[in-house]
Amino acid sequence: MAVNDKQKRYLRGLAHPLKPVVMLGNKGLTDTVQAEIDNALSRHELIKVKVSGAEKAERLVILNTIADNNNADLVMTAGHIAAFYRPAKEPTIKLPR
Repeated sequence: MAVNDKQKRYLRGLAHPLKPVVMLGNKGLTDTVQAEIDNALSRHELIKVKVSGAEKAERLVILNTIADNNNADLVMTAGHIAAFYRPAKEPTIKLPR
């Protein structure tokens, strides 16, 4: 499910006060980290991820890989922090149309 611009603005507002749930270090995007991101998205729907130790181009590749592998939408990026959204089977976040 792709979110539109209005929904992204809404989700960015919800994500602003959140702290990063998953942090990627020097080892990068491992299977364990992917599993943890999937688990966090299942529980919370909207999460922040911190990617440190990577250049901007490499960081964008990692973030797009996370979004593709977890069937999530990349809602925002700000420096080393990114927010992802994936609706749950019974969503708790009500998106605007």
